[in-house]
Amino acid sequence: MAATVTLNSVSNIKQQTMAPTSETNGSGNRQDGSTERCVLDSEEKRDVIRDILTEGSQHTLSNNHDAILNGGNEQANTMNNETNDQDESPVIDIHINNVVCTFNLRCHINLKRVAMEGSNVEYRREHGILNMKLRRPRVTANITSSGKVTCTGSTSEAEAKVAARRVARLLQKLGFNVRFSNYRVVNVLGTCILPFGIKLHNFSNQHPGEASYEPELHPGATYRIKPLKATLKIFSTGSITITAPCVANIGLAIEHIYPLVSEFQMEARVESSKQRLKQKRAQHSDFARNGFHEENDDEEEELEFDEEDEYDSEFEESFDSDVSHD
Repeated sequence: MAATVTLNSVSNIKQQTMAPTSETNGSGNRQDGSTERCVLDSEEKRDVIRDILTEGSQHTLSNNHDAILNGGNEQANTMNNETNDQDESPVIDIHINNVVCTFNLRCHINLKRVAMEGSNVEYRREHGILNMKLRRPRVTANITSSGKVTCTGSTSEAEAKVAARRVARLLQKLGFNVRFSNYRVVNVLGTCILPFGIKLHNFSNQHPGEASYEPELHPGATYRIKPLKATLKIFSTGSITITAPCVANIGLAIEHIYPLVSEFQMEARVESSKQRLKQKRAQHSDFARNGFHEENDDEEEELEFDEEDEYDSEFEESFDSDVSHD
């Protein structure tokens, strides 16, 4: 706690610092008539200031003891509540897998010339598209003869714009009158994994307007958020795939869907290591017993087969004897 220093305490410090030593008289002059300024050592000054501050702090504590305790308790309670809220709030990692952007070059592109003179390109004449691949960033650009370019494969909006400008610069170096314009991010694909499973059938029944679940066609449920223009594919394992027009909408979509999905989470199956060991031992014992029974069954089958062989041999002998008598 910070203690306040009053004017009286400051005057006391000055009086103590100007006190005469043994070599001086009361006026602060030496006995030989020469004057000298009396200064305390740094350690003595520190001790004097500490004594004054402790006296002031004890006085303020005695006057406001109850208020300080109440305020401290309230502050501790608020801090505990904040920590509890932080512990309860989940941490979900969202991975951006693909950012699709488009832009226009505003000039005609001779695709055959680019395929002959450019590098890392593939010309598909049947589709009228030229594929150009970059290493840094790792992006694939689809170029048409009209000058429209679509870039896919980047993992952020900033990286997508860098790749688009790099493609335009490469075409400009080939001699085309390129003008970079109409750049925009078209689609963003993101994924995240929730820490629990989801009961998709109950979830789709609770939200029939936004969610659709047809397990015969697709294993995941489709949930659409019209204000964000986002589409979510929700799976029973807890993984969610989001497509939205920008990265910010993906985060907002996860914030929107999490409280709705958490109501239909599956029961967590937590098994201790001891239980797993018991299950493994039981499986081994069952396997050993089953193997022993299988061996016994094989022996019984062999015995039955031998008895049949004996019966067949006796029948053949009696049949041969009857034939010989005839």
